[in-house]
Amino acid sequence: MTDAWTTWPAPAKLNLFLHIVGRRADGYHRLQTMFQLLDWGDTLRLRLRDDGQILRVAPVPGIAEQDDLCLRAACALADHAEAEFGVDIALAKRVPVGGGLGGGSSDAATVLVALNVLWECGLSEDELAGIGAALGADVPVFVRGRSAWAKGVGDELTPVDLPPRWFVIVDPGVAVPTGELFRAPELTRDSAPTTIQRFLAGKEMANAFEPVVREHFPLIDAALDWLGQFGQARLSGSGGCGFLAIDSERAACDIARQCPQPFRAWTARGVNRSPLLDALEKHRKN
Repeated sequence: MTDAWTTWPAPAKLNLFLHIVGRRADGYHRLQTMFQLLDWGDTLRLRLRDDGQILRVAPVPGIAEQDDLCLRAACALADHAEAEFGVDIALAKRVPVGGGLGGGSSDAATVLVALNVLWECGLSEDELAGIGAALGADVPVFVRGRSAWAKGVGDELTPVDLPPRWFVIVDPGVAVPTGELFRAPELTRDSAPTTIQRFLAGKEMANAFEPVVREHFPLIDAALDWLGQFGQARLSGSGGCGFLAIDSERAACDIARQCPQPFRAWTARGVNRSPLLDALEKHRKN
């Protein structure tokens, strides 16, 4: 071992709306969405190794080692930068797997950003985002660390300063397989393209996946109906978590406390700048 543990945040995200506006020649869907970063998510601890091995120190419930995006991100960075060191990875998982909150993508981005510094790779943000895009379409937004308007396959990003808000997030405990949703024949794939201005004016709130998810996953449908008693509940990403925007922390906490079983609810604050960037700055100053 060559170093002590360092600790890094991996914040979750919400998709405040999501349209599918067509398909590319290679079969990938073209999207428009608004990514809202949160002050809540997973936590990663990293410890450098001098033997070149990349290891996770404990199993992560629900994530097989071969599917672990943290390991895949570290290996991809090591290959790209020809890094000499290895790393031990310890993940404290809070973001539900398959919840539409970007947990795995954020974990991968945090590994890329943190190890770029710890391994002294010297890669640019654009280079890290490029490595991340090969791991998952949502990884670049977490690498860049800004709430953003996204189009293309979700990788063409325009940072946007969103108004301060709190969110109630409800987890029905259902992991939604995104690939199956994209193959669903009833999925709307030809929404008219919209603009940032229309979204900011409150004219775009829909998620193309929500009708499909509600139809196929009764628990998610019920969770969204419960949350919808308090305002406009929406699905995040491809689900299965839903959310509600609230003006105050107190009101958000009051709603979350009323969450019935078998659902789970909590609150989070929307942020325009990722906590990962703050951790990066703090590390560089120390």
